[in-house]
Amino acid sequence: MKQKLKYRHEMKHKIMNADIVTIKSRIAPIMSIDKNASNSGKYLIRSLYFDTPEDKALLDKINGFSTREKFRIRLYNNDTSFIRLEKKIKHNNMTAKISARLSKEEVKKIIENEIEFLKESNDKLLQEFYVKLKCDRLRPKSIVDYYREAYIYSSGNIRVTIDSDIRTAVNTVDIFDTKSQCISLLENNTSVLEVKYDEFIPDFILDLVQINKCSSTAVSKYAISRAYV
Repeated sequence: MKQKLKYRHEMKHKIMNADIVTIKSRIAPIMSIDKNASNSGKYLIRSLYFDTPEDKALLDKINGFSTREKFRIRLYNNDTSFIRLEKKIKHNNMTAKISARLSKEEVKKIIENEIEFLKESNDKLLQEFYVKLKCDRLRPKSIVDYYREAYIYSSGNIRVTIDSDIRTAVNTVDIFDTKSQCISLLENNTSVLEVKYDEFIPDFILDLVQINKCSSTAVSKYAISRAYV
């Protein structure tokens, strides 16, 4: 089944952890917490990123190409019962994402480059991933972990997320190895604030998330992680 692309606006800021309390106090009264969050309001995201031997996705990002794509396998709270392959497409300041479900056993096969089963899938994304693995020689490159707090405002499909404790696993591409050594990717006491929306975003939402110490940035968790692997 082919999924229709839906592009969304995306803004990212680096933010000092000391400012997170201020932002949360502003948005909590008008935005609802993501239903996937635990009692702490956070959930763990672990992503395994793929790239070519020539690091095409990485270089496209570094060189600032306006249109680019990357593939990743993602799981939440280390729950192996729900794993997704995601293709993220970037066009200027707009992003779109397509996903497909994978089992733990299938992911293990992909990591070992045993990929023929993808060719037989009825899912268009899995078929495309097979072609990219075979022809572009995509391979697992890095693992990125972080904790996410997410807030939702239904009008305009607005989503504000705060990603903290962003780390990369060292010397492994085994997404299921929860005991692997990890290295922090950002400066101490720094997190990433993301704002995503469809056609519009009300000015009062922008006012709520704007902090003087925030700096607009094209931060890429994958690109930063490649400095260590």
